[in-house]
Amino acid sequence: MKRVKRGFTLLEMSIVLVIVSLLVLIIVPNLAQQKKHANTVHTGAMVTVVQTQLESYLDATDDRSTSFAELQRAGYLTEKQVKMAKREGIRIDGTQVKVDS
Repeated sequence: MKRVKRGFTLLEMSIVLVIVSLLVLIIVPNLAQQKKHANTVHTGAMVTVVQTQLESYLDATDDRSTSFAELQRAGYLTEKQVKMAKREGIRIDGTQVKVDS
């Protein structure tokens, strides 16, 4: 009576591990780049929002410069938007919105 053993050999398991390792080496750096790109896009969008709201505020008032606190108080930005803008290094410089490097 011959008994048939079923299962994977050591060679087959080694090949699978090598393939999985190669995929991980390719995917992980790409994920980090994608996250960095997403953060850059988000910061650009926040700059656009703050600049638009700043221009609306300046058009509606006689002020020529303002702050995040004033924009929030006047209802042009929410508290969450102000926190996010500050966290991303966005600042108001006169009539322009800039990002600290």
